[in-house]
Amino acid sequence: GIISHSYIGKWGNKYARFGWIDFIDDIEVSKALLETVEEWAKGNGLEGLHGPLGFCDLDKEGMLIEGFEELGTFITIYNFPYYMKHMEALGYVNDAEWIEIDITLPETDVAQKVSTLAQKAKEKYNLSVVPLKKSKDVIPYIKEIFDLLNQGYEHLYGVVPITEKQIECYVKQFFSFLNTDYICIVKGEDGKIAGFGIIMPSLSKAAQKSKGRLFPTVFINFLNAIKKNDTLDLYLVAIRPELRSKGVPYVMLNELTRSALKNGVVRAIASPELETNHAVQSMWRSYETRIHRRRRCYLKLFNNFSENKTEPVES
Repeated sequence: GIISHSYIGKWGNKYARFGWIDFIDDIEVSKALLETVEEWAKGNGLEGLHGPLGFCDLDKEGMLIEGFEELGTFITIYNFPYYMKHMEALGYVNDAEWIEIDITLPETDVAQKVSTLAQKAKEKYNLSVVPLKKSKDVIPYIKEIFDLLNQGYEHLYGVVPITEKQIECYVKQFFSFLNTDYICIVKGEDGKIAGFGIIMPSLSKAAQKSKGRLFPTVFINFLNAIKKNDTLDLYLVAIRPELRSKGVPYVMLNELTRSALKNGVVRAIASPELETNHAVQSMWRSYETRIHRRRRCYLKLFNNFSENKTEPVES
């Protein structure tokens, strides 16, 4: 269980969060786990419990409800289908849903169309792409990237500002995995970042080969996946609100698509995006896409359920 005072202060909902939950297909087990957190939250004067959520939006969030047979991304949660039945039986309801989109990289004509639109946007709005040769070239932009991330994501479900300590943690955690072929930083005519996109080679199959472990003896699987991969995971995209309609998405897509095609990439998986986040989903309208997984945040308000009632779960 987590009490995010930042969330309560920003959104006005006196909810605790739960995350990192795992249980067998036994309602007594899931009930014991969640009721323990519920009682703890009530004892702290809170009015509800929602999740799975982490400390901030960069942590794993959302319970898988569709696409169980699909290969997931390295930064998402996997759970068995029976989890949904347990949540509903214990009085939890849908509070938000995210979708994950499988994107097929375009044929030459579509790539050329995106390239043309990107060039027009660069000329019309004086946009420029920051040249990045090595990972260390990203360092001068880290603060501005996270400032834009906080600004661009602030209206999304449950989002709270990412702190300096969290930024340090995430940079240490992911910096060694960065491939500058798949990072795009676009500057506006004022010299400030207009938008950025961070993509990583998929680590899912490497994690399967390593059985989820990161010991030195299996780390070679991850290094190989970073160097050569036909699938990318789209991690972070943020654009200054006032520049979203100024062609910045086309500039980023053009740069990243060009690098991907050069490296033999055939598909990309978008990280979970709220099903109502049409601004992000519109970025893929020139590409062939399909929704391949869906996940949900559940909510339980403490004054809306019976303490003693537990619905039976069908296996």
